[in-house]
Formats: sequence, structure tokens, C-alpha cells
Amino acid sequence: LRSQAKECNGVKAPIDTSKPNPNEVEFDNLYLDMNGIIHPCTHPEDKPAPKNEDEMMVAIFEYIDRIFNIVRPRRLLYMAIDGVAPRAKMNQQRSRRFRASKEGMEAAEEKQKIRQEILAKGGILPPEEVKERFDSNCITPGTEFMDNLAKCLRYYIADRLNSDPGWKNLTVILSDASAPGEGEHKIMDYIRRQRAQPNHDPNTHHCLCGADADLIMLGLATHEPNFTIIREEFKPNKPKPCSLCNQMGHEVKDCQGLPREKQGKHDEFADSLPVAEQEFIFIRLCVLREYLERELTMASLPFTFDFERSVDDWVFMCFFVGNDFLPHLPSLEIREGAIDRLVNIYKNVVHKTGGYLTESGYVNLQRVQMIMLAVGEVEDSIFKKRKDDDDNFKRRQKEKRKRMKRDQPSFIPGGQFSPQALGNRSSPQAISNPRQAAFEMRMHDRQNSTTSSPNTSFTSDGSPSPAGGIKRKAEDSDSEPEPEDNIRLWETGWKQRYYKNKFDVDASDEKFRRKVVQSYVEGLCWVLRYYYQGCASWNWYYPFHYAPFASDFEGIADMPSDFEKGSKPFKPLEQLMGVFPAASGNFLPPTWRKLMTDPESSIIDFYPEDFSIDLNGKKYAWQGVALLPFVDERRLRAALEEVYPDLTPEESRRNSLGGDVLFVGKHHPLCDFIVEQYKTKNTEPVDIPPELCHGIQGKLTLNENAVLPDQIVESPVPMLRDLAQNSAVSISFKDPQFDEDFVFKAIVLPGAKKPAPVLKPGDWEKTNNDGRPWRPQLGFNRDRKPVHLDQSAFRTLGHTMPRERGMPGMYAAAVPLGTYGSPYARPLLSGQQQIPKLLSNLRPQEAWRGPTPLFQQTPQRTAGAAPLLAWNRMLQSQNQYQPSQYQGLGGPMGYPQRPEDRMDRGRQV
Repeated sequence: LRSQAKECNGVKAPIDTSKPNPNEVEFDNLYLDMNGIIHPCTHPEDKPAPKNEDEMMVAIFEYIDRIFNIVRPRRLLYMAIDGVAPRAKMNQQRSRRFRASKEGMEAAEEKQKIRQEILAKGGILPPEEVKERFDSNCITPGTEFMDNLAKCLRYYIADRLNSDPGWKNLTVILSDASAPGEGEHKIMDYIRRQRAQPNHDPNTHHCLCGADADLIMLGLATHEPNFTIIREEFKPNKPKPCSLCNQMGHEVKDCQGLPREKQGKHDEFADSLPVAEQEFIFIRLCVLREYLERELTMASLPFTFDFERSVDDWVFMCFFVGNDFLPHLPSLEIREGAIDRLVNIYKNVVHKTGGYLTESGYVNLQRVQMIMLAVGEVEDSIFKKRKDDDDNFKRRQKEKRKRMKRDQPSFIPGGQFSPQALGNRSSPQAISNPRQAAFEMRMHDRQNSTTSSPNTSFTSDGSPSPAGGIKRKAEDSDSEPEPEDNIRLWETGWKQRYYKNKFDVDASDEKFRRKVVQSYVEGLCWVLRYYYQGCASWNWYYPFHYAPFASDFEGIADMPSDFEKGSKPFKPLEQLMGVFPAASGNFLPPTWRKLMTDPESSIIDFYPEDFSIDLNGKKYAWQGVALLPFVDERRLRAALEEVYPDLTPEESRRNSLGGDVLFVGKHHPLCDFIVEQYKTKNTEPVDIPPELCHGIQGKLTLNENAVLPDQIVESPVPMLRDLAQNSAVSISFKDPQFDEDFVFKAIVLPGAKKPAPVLKPGDWEKTNNDGRPWRPQLGFNRDRKPVHLDQSAFRTLGHTMPRERGMPGMYAAAVPLGTYGSPYARPLLSGQQQIPKLLSNLRPQEAWRGPTPLFQQTPQRTAGAAPLLAWNRMLQSQNQYQPSQYQGLGGPMGYPQRPEDRMDRGRQV
């Protein structure tokens, strides 16, 4: 993705985000699932952690800036932080936080143990830093950290609205941790409610930032034709420094306390870790919809085929292989192709069902029963195949280890003669004192040769054994210890053993099995409703650690699937008591914390100091099931009634539920309307005029801690300045409200334009192009021609690229094409063509829509050029804004349209 800032003399020039998006697409709305940003910024895995909370906040600001530079939304920026979650989600949150606390303490103890062992052997380790371990459990609603984060984000938004030209006409909504609901579901709730308004633009281009896989399902559930997800590009096996010696290439358990090797000729790279800037990718759901349409289209159905309904069924079937609220069925593992298996069964059975499984988030249980029983018929063969595949994998791994052991070289030189990885762009270091290095290697080799050969065996007293061998030790064996599997799903009687071991009941107990199945069916209905309609019940949860079998789904058609109405979410501190272990009790008031640790506490059993993890057929502990007791809500509330009077006013404020806040800058058409509300001190909620806010609708009410024009906005981060000349304004915002029985229709809205297809016939059939492979479309512009360099161009670039260490070998960082005042440019010989002509075929002029490079821009006094958008072309000058000129623009209700709205919307895909 293109968003890199130009750098000159070590200083990065700011990116003018008001310019057209260099990724050749214009987005309207950007939604940030903030928890996916907070975690990597506060405790990163691939770089040094921030030293304090202030550095964490600055890191979060920089991350948001990077996403904004890539996406460049033109209408709305929506930031959503996880608030109090539904009870069904709290079980998973509780498991995660108990695990994190346990694993953190175990890791600290193991690190200290290894450190003492290394120092006892004479190893060299840097002095231990006296630093308090950051407890990531504080990233939970109700803590002081989350309260401070909300203040910092309010400051950040005000600062950008005042200073960044790309934010000038942007509406910003902040839904912090005080607003109940998970971040991604607050975003989906906003989209659903706006879609139901008559002023909504059906061709709005949404972009959602987040790494969770369920965002794909949520995006499909909106049925918006233009929905894109931006996420960090996953790069496996990233190098991490050892937390003991801070050196790369090994983990803590393998640390030997060796002295650090010199980094660079003069050790100038000693404190620099090989950290590359995080890269991002776009996931275009319109392309996924094309694949699904090809996969799910069925002929000769007894009813009319509806692709949108089949997408909803596909999303529903994905819930069976795992989600945040229910354990997956034992016979359905996603890595074993469970989704493909379900789709095939679905296509075979749908002819008998007489219709689709779901409709706008409501489940037809009779049809679901037919699918589940069809899966149940092949459960036995699934378990046997899983065992065969596992045995084959272990056999191949064993052969691989033997082969690697056999082919391992007897001697590998070290130091300056050590092998270097291929593709290393940095030039190798000069060899110093080669005679001494060669002598040391010979002596090392001689010492190795005097020791026993690998085939020599010894007796117990250390002398060579003439008999030729003793029994091999267990740690030298090729086999790895396997967790004991008492279920043995591949053997007859697996259902009996499963219920006995997991539920401690007999499989013949039909009443109990039906209770488990009913709870699971309720869960399926609850999850689908949650994805399509919002939270059906804040109190419902699945009360078991394990799922039933597919073959147990008999007679589910008549099971009730309704939920109690009028349920309310927990308060923030109440949720903390429900999900925190005792080790994180420091985030709670003292008397509340005592309930977690006092042996006489009435709820002490909710907070076990240790708990077992059932691997449940998996290999690693993080894949297992944490066997924690479920929290009884009535007992918890009864215990908290006694300590509620102990809350301070500040703690009571943090324990209250809040709402969303809307921000705009002085150039936004809605700004004067909001300022007028504060001047008249109107305490009644007022409707947003949709023509002033890109069609957004909702209620506005005055905010007690509002950001107001001409008032100083104090910085909550000491290293950042106060905003002395503020012109932004904020006000409380509430989504449009509907009756509790209202059903949001899962359909494509009238007037929505289907994006132009991306996939070609060759993506399905390789023989449709005379044997030539089809090339995939790169980027959003289907007409963009790929870059092409001939051999002479590569030779020229090879001669002009700097080769000194520290200079990146990327073409984009080289001398800008067309400038020859650089010290890195080679003087031209007589008759030699200039590089711009040689590279004239890089990109056709009419296809390039990116911003003008900084070195070619004409100096301006203004903060930045206005974006080439309809609602900004009304500006007569860079420093004046006339609200009256905003009226009368093309589009629904007069709110602005993007440039492609006046052309062919379908070309931007």
C-alpha cells in the first residue's frame, strides 16, 4: 500500500492526506477497531516496548496516523474501543485474562531461573532492568488506563481537526470504553442503523481496520457492495530479541549468556534492532463475494436462488467451526477443510430443505437440523481420517529430523567467516587478521577431533564401552512426548468416552445431552442475531466448556430460540470483577479487590489461584480449554452490594455507562449548527440535519466535557503541547433508535451499484485462455498497467544505486527521477540517454492518480491543497469557507458525492 512519507535529512515530511489517494481508490468511511491498535502499541512483540504510558499514547497516535495516510477517508472516521461486552463474550475474556496472568508469572519465573543458571556458569548478561511489567489486562473497560486513553484520543482528534488538511471536512465519532459493546459490533450497529435511514448513500465505500477474522463475516453481513478491510500483513517467524541478553537468533530457553558480537565495523549498530515498518494489506470483500457467488450458485433449485441469502447461510455455517461465543463442534476443524465440507453438504441438502437456513439473522432450525444430521453421518469417518492424517504427519516429521541429523555439517565456521544469508543487501564486513582467525578455527577443530566420535559409546564411569553401546536416553529420542488422549475419537465408543470425560455424565443420559444441545442451539441463534440485528440478550451465555456432536442435533426444530427482552449490560467495574484474576486486582478499588483474595469472601471460588488446561486433542496450551468456574451473576451482584458504598466519586464516574462523541472542525458544515446548540444551551436532543453531515443521522445532546472553539484543549500527555487556538467542537451523539422488535433487512439497498467484476474466466478454468495463465488484478484500478523495465533499465539502476551500508536498496528511496543535483547521480556520458526517458514506460501519464512528489510541488503558504472532491471544490480560496455554497450539490439529500460518483462508480473496485 502506498503511504510512505518522504524523508529528507532524517526528517519525515508530513503527508498531505487531502490529496487524492495514491492507492487509486477513494474511501468514504474509515472505522477503527481500536483494541487491535492498542495492544500492539502498548506491548509490541517485534520491537522494544514503550517505557511509560505517555509513550504508549504517542505510539497509538502514530499508528492511527499511518492508517489514515493509507485510507484517507472523505466523510467519516469512526473510532470504537471495546466497552462492556455481553455475558456470552465475558467467558472468553475471563479465560484470556486468567491465561495471560498465569503465563506472565510463569514466564517471569522461568526467565529468572535461567538467568541465575547462566550467571552461575560464568555467562555474560546485561544488568536486569528494574521495570514494572505492563499488565495488558488493564486494557479492559473501567480501568484508569482506558479512562486516560479516552482523554488522549479526544485531544488527538481535536489536534488533527485543527492542523491536518485531510481532516478538514471529516466527521469524527469516538465510541470509547464507557459505551457498552464490543468495538467491531458498535461499528456494525452504526452501519446497520445508518443503512435503515432514507438519506443513506447505498454506494458508500467502507473501510474497516482490524485483524480479527470475524470482521470478514461482519462485513459480508452488511451486504454493502463496497466494503474493504485493512489489516497488518502477517509475516510469520519474525525475529525477536532474547529478553535476557537482547540478542537475536535464539529464545530465552536457549540463551547461553555469550558475549554480544560487534554490530558493524565500529559497533555503530549495537542498539538498533532490525525493525521494519509495519506493512498493511487490503481485503476486498467484493472480490470474496465473487468467489462465493461462483461457489454457492446452485441450479435446479425448487425455489428461487438468492445470492444474498446464500451468503447469510455461509456466514452462519462458519460459526460451527469456531467463534468467540461457542466452542466448535468436535468433528469440524477449520484446518481440515470443515468449511468446504459444510458447503458441500449444504449444496446437497438444500434441495430437500425447501429454502435457506437463515433470514435477516433469524434461524430456521428445522433446516439446520437436516444439515447437522448429514454432518453427523460422516462424523465417524472424519475422526478416523484425522487420526490417519496425524500419524502420517508424525511419520514425515520423524523422517525429516533423521534426515536433517544425517545431513548436518560436522563443522560450521563462526565469527567473521560464518555463513551469511542469501539476499542480504548489506555489504559484508572486511576480514580482519585472517591468520589469527584461521588458527582459532584449526584449534577448535582439533579439540573436537580429540573428543569421542558420535559412534563411540561409554560406560557409566565414562570409559569407552567395548560392547558397542548403551540404551539411548529419552531426550535423544526422535519421538516427542504426546499428551494422553483418553477420548480416542477414532475408536469405537468415542461418544461414551467424550461425555464421560468432558461432562462427567453417561452418554446414555439423554436429558443431559439434550440440555447441552439446546444451549448450543440457543447460542447459534444468539450469535447470528448478534451479527445481523445487534445484541439479543446481554445476559445469555453458553454454560459449558465443550460442544456436543453434530449427530446429537436431533429434534432441535421445536427448541425455543427466543431471548428475554430489556436485559442490561454489566457496569464496567462489575465486568472487571467477572473477568479479572486476583493478580490483576490492583486495577480495582481496595474493598472490591479484597473479595478476590479474602478466604472468607463469598465469591472466592470465582478466582482460583491455579487452574488446569485441557488440551482437548491439541498440541499447545494456548489451543486448549481453560477449565475455569463460570461466574454466577446473582452471587456476584449480591457480594458487590456490600462494597458499592466504598466507591469514590472518581470510581463511580468510571463505573458509569457513557456514549459516543461526535467531533467536527471549523470548516465542516455542521460546525455552526453545533456551536449554536451550545450558545442557546439547548438541553433537548436534536436531530442532525443530514444535508450538513454527508447523510449521517442521529441525535445530538450537549456534552459536559466538550471540546469548544476558542477554548484551550489541555494535553493529557506531558510531551505534547496544549491546543491554545482550538477551532474544533464536540457533542454527544446517539445512533437512530428503533423499536426492539424492528428487523434490519439483510439485503443490498436499492440504488447500490455492483462493483465491476475482478475475477476472470481463467480464475476458474485454466484452459480458457489457450493455456496462458491469467494475471490477477493488482490494486483497485482495473485499467492500471503494470510497471515494466527492460534489461538496460535494470543495468542503469544497478549502476546508480548506492551500495554503502545503511542505504536501503529500494528504488523508491533512490534519487527522484528527473533530478540530477544529487550526489548519488552518475554523470552522463556523451550520447547517453537520460534515466527519465529510459524509464518513460513505468506508468502511463493518464493512469497515475497519485500525489505530486514533494520535490515537484510549488511552494504554498497554505497548510495543504484541498482534495479533489465535490464538497471541497466550492472553496473560493484555501482560507475561506462559505457554508451556503455547500447546498445544492448532486447526490441524495444534497450531500456531496465523490469524483467517481459523477463517472462510472463501477470502475473503482
